Formats: sequence, structure tokens, C-alpha cells
Amino acid sequence: MKPIRGEVISAAMAKTAIIAVKRTKIHPLYKKRITRLTKFHVHDELGVKPGDQVEFLPVKPISKTKKWAVIKILGKK
Repeated sequence: MKPIRGEVISAAMAKTAIIAVKRTKIHPLYKKRITRLTKFHVHDELGVKPGDQVEFLPVKPISKTKKWAVIKILGKK
């Protein structure tokens, strides 16, 4: 599966980061671009910080909400 890219918005929990993935879609009637944001709870062994750009992949469920894992830090803030 292709890695998903996003920005870390919180890293306050132990070995867990919350990553926001932004996507744009076009409104069907008004044709205006709309930004949508999805938050993922991701397992973090690399020690990411808020503002970092990361790539993550799906893994087997680690907890109730964590089904993703960070594979690479693309850019640090």
C-alpha cells in the first residue's frame, strides 16, 4: 500500500502521535475548493514532534484507535 503523508499536530502521548492529513475536494454545486482534514492516531517509535511532516502505513491494530505506524520523517520543524 502507498504511504500516507501528513503533519504531526500532537505528540503528547507516549509512543502515539496524532497526524492530520489534508485533502482538497471541489464542491459539486459551487465548484469551490474545500479543504478537508482527517486525524489519525499513529504509533510512533521515531520520536516525532508537532509540525513534522511524516509518512505512515497501516499495521495490525495496536489499540482501539491505533492502526497506523510512522515509517519515515520527511521534514522537521
